Amino acid sequence: MAGPCAIEGESIAISIAERIISICKRLEIPLVFKGSYRKANRTRLDSFTGIGDVQALQILKKVRDTYGVPVVTDIHAANEAAMAAEYVDVLQIPAFLCRQTDILVAAAETGKTVNVKKGQFLSPEAMQFAVDKIQQSGNSQVILTDRGTTFGYQDLVVDYRSFPTMKAMNVPTVMDCTHSLQQPNQTSGITGGNPAMIETIARAAIAVGADGLFIETHPDPKNAKSDGANMLHLDLLEPLLGKMVVLRKAYLDTI
Repeated sequence: MAGPCAIEGESIAISIAERIISICKRLEIPLVFKGSYRKANRTRLDSFTGIGDVQALQILKKVRDTYGVPVVTDIHAANEAAMAAEYVDVLQIPAFLCRQTDILVAAAETGKTVNVKKGQFLSPEAMQFAVDKIQQSGNSQVILTDRGTTFGYQDLVVDYRSFPTMKAMNVPTVMDCTHSLQQPNQTSGITGGNPAMIETIARAAIAVGADGLFIETHPDPKNAKSDGANMLHLDLLEPLLGKMVVLRKAYLDTI
């Protein structure tokens, strides 16, 4: 899963999508293009939240229809599930909302694949309940994504035991390589990050059996409207994924 943090406009979203799609075709990696149609979890009131829900969702749909790739976006309330499902293939549940039963059920009832981010405050074992809520609502298409665990007030760490633990729930598992490197609660009111560690996080996840990677990427992270501090520069995506293909093959050869 790869794309910009937020949909900032049609031209830049299409440009990013074209580059990612080209890279994934060359490396024979299946892609789900991602982009948030709205950023609901922002530190400051004056932070960028989006260009408009329908406009952003239409851009995601255009990527899907033009290039034939599935798209994913996050929802923030139960009443958003049906609306977003008209435009995308995968509904993502943000980490802070992964225990909200009404959101999980509403997403499940759309029939779309549901990608649930593991809460920064939860053990991997606790994600079984999120899986159960979706499956018991009649939807077996569940993905679990780790995005780090709170470590003190301003940092996150990744517990790689989460991947075998969550894989035992018979669902695909994904490593969010960029959000797991966020440095929240900065005094500036702008979340920090440590993108230099993205490759380290990705390598370790593939080595322990993660089924996929979630990477936010942008051609100009410093000027991105959201999460620029922890996004991967788009120029670095292909060399990173090339290494991951080799590691994934090595992992599969050992099982």
